[in-house]
Amino acid sequence: MKHRPLLISPSILAADFSKLGEEVRAIEAGGADWVHIDVMDGHFVPNISFGFPVMQSLRPHSKLPFDVHLMVAPVDPYLAQFAAAGADIITVHAEAGPHLHRSLQAIRALGKKAGVSLNPATPVSVLEHVIDQIDLLLIMTVNPGFGGQSFIPAMLDKIRQARALIGGRDIDLEVDGGVTEKNAGEIVRAGANVLVAGSAIFKGEHGKQIKAIRSAATLTMA
Repeated sequence: MKHRPLLISPSILAADFSKLGEEVRAIEAGGADWVHIDVMDGHFVPNISFGFPVMQSLRPHSKLPFDVHLMVAPVDPYLAQFAAAGADIITVHAEAGPHLHRSLQAIRALGKKAGVSLNPATPVSVLEHVIDQIDLLLIMTVNPGFGGQSFIPAMLDKIRQARALIGGRDIDLEVDGGVTEKNAGEIVRAGANVLVAGSAIFKGEHGKQIKAIRSAATLTMA
């Protein structure tokens, strides 16, 4: 991926919730590019994380872009609230509602970058008619809902398909789920340029882990 920068977006789902502000400051100091914020509603996915008030409380703790991943259905009623709370990128799931194009229009009308996420079983082809409306394509490489899961190897082919669909468009290709220092290289080689990592970063020394993932991926890009 020589034509797009490699970005590391640590997922605060794996952070210590008792000190989220400190954790966000630590990943920024450790070299993170974005802050990945996983919002789960207990309906679209079988878990509940936090909502826009928590995210809003974190906004003063970092100048990094907030990469907000909404695992929420229905999602449209909450877009304006997350935008107002400090989101820079708002990613919705293609599976979360019947009017994906409308959701993307709404995000862009709020002045935010628009992303679409695909669950492992959802084909890349569902984006053929909205690809020009998105700024980020997020491939889930685990089934969403819980942190700490293992990367699904079959998703490497899906990442390649997503890269082919993106072509020369100004779109970031993000991967979320089981990303580690060990598989970062093959994920980037398949076409991704944004890596989301939770447990692999927060369960160790944050800066050291970010550097290790970046180094493994950069060697592949060289």
